[in-house]
Amino acid sequence: MKNLASIITAIQPKTIYGSLDKDIKGLALDSRLIQQDFIFAATTGSITNGHLYIDNAISLGATVVLCEFVESPQSNITYLVVDNSAKSLGHLASAFYDNPSSKLQLVGVTGTNGKTSVASMLYACFMNLNHACGLLSTIKYSINGTDTSSTHTTPNSIRINELLAEMVNEGCSHVFMEVSSHALHQYRTAGLQFDGAIFTNITHDHLDYHTDFKDYLYTKKSLFDGLSDQAFALVNKDDKNGRVMIQNSKATSYTYGLKSVCDFKAKIMEHDFDGMLLNIRDTEVWLRLVGEFNAYNLLAVYSAGFLLGEEHLNIVKALSKINNVDGRFHTFKESGIKAIVDYAHTPDALQNVLETINAIRTQNEELITVIGCGGDRDTAKRPIMAKIACELSSRVILTSDNPRSENPDQILIDMMKGVEPIYYKKVLKIADREEAIKTAINFSNNGDIILVAGKGHETYQEINGVRYPFDDKEIITKNLKLLK
Repeated sequence: MKNLASIITAIQPKTIYGSLDKDIKGLALDSRLIQQDFIFAATTGSITNGHLYIDNAISLGATVVLCEFVESPQSNITYLVVDNSAKSLGHLASAFYDNPSSKLQLVGVTGTNGKTSVASMLYACFMNLNHACGLLSTIKYSINGTDTSSTHTTPNSIRINELLAEMVNEGCSHVFMEVSSHALHQYRTAGLQFDGAIFTNITHDHLDYHTDFKDYLYTKKSLFDGLSDQAFALVNKDDKNGRVMIQNSKATSYTYGLKSVCDFKAKIMEHDFDGMLLNIRDTEVWLRLVGEFNAYNLLAVYSAGFLLGEEHLNIVKALSKINNVDGRFHTFKESGIKAIVDYAHTPDALQNVLETINAIRTQNEELITVIGCGGDRDTAKRPIMAKIACELSSRVILTSDNPRSENPDQILIDMMKGVEPIYYKKVLKIADREEAIKTAINFSNNGDIILVAGKGHETYQEINGVRYPFDDKEIITKNLKLLK
């Protein structure tokens, strides 16, 4: 419980109606979650306007309302009127939970691809270095080895601060956090004190949400714009947009890469489907991960570890113990057939995975790719994804991902627009994802490779608002065993 007067110093309301001498038990964005003596934050979202639910929140026990306007203030309710409720909520939530980010080494990871991998690998690396750590990622939230499933890549600002406060209480010293463009645009990270930020790359994605690529790019950049002069900014120099991220940032900037002259450099010496030999700053180490994209991820982890004060050889040893992140280039082998599950759901990610497979395989075997695109999302990438799959695979099966409210057949029609006539004979359309995976397995022979892309770690398929149990890994395992 906190006194309102003690936490309101974190924001600067334009107008205050009512008393500040109130004890606050919690905060909520959703009026249905309001309890007695809560603050209700009325924010303007893309789907609904929280101001429509102020009266409902008050009826459930809210005694303070954070809002952008108020028409008829009630005498017993305190209204904090601000320019931007979402932004102010971040600062207020941070103050309510005693500014937990200031008590942790908090590192944010942003970019189109690699966020989950880099954040998760950082967590694993620092746990291997015997630090108590926290993780906020697409896959899970972890507090020093205890995991819970996540609901969003980056949770709302109340939940973030609640989790960070738990991490402080559990004695964590470092926290690694995915920071999505949606989260930045919606001010979910407002009020957090980052000790460092990492930029992985930026490619075509989320243009259903952002107005254009420039908006997407500069939303990502806002993470670096908010860093203090005590923080570090680490960017992938091999991505031309890396330099955009650090323009005008107060943080000390560093670069990493495989191809450019940069502060932290690595080189792939050897690789196969079981791992790769990577030279990191003149030290060779065998790692259990595969592909150039993972070399970038591991180098980002190494670089951040070094900037956080860890010794070179200790970091390298910790990296050598890291396994694949769930649903990222997850491999299976049964009856002579190798299957790979990967979360690749953007054109660049799919190309990276397919190019990695093609660089390792003998070319004497078939590479069968099963790929779909999500419904109610960026439609422009659908033909691009299909085109890449056709160019880099022996056979392609186009299928459903999470169709959500869209007709799966329409999504496949959109994908087929990217398939050139020369590739028609090697493409099948099977809307039922399980049937598509079974078909790929039935097509395959000894030595062939199957890539099932798009869903990775997900254990559901969303159709018309319902999430049905669905796990690519389980379906592949079950059907490969049937070949015996």
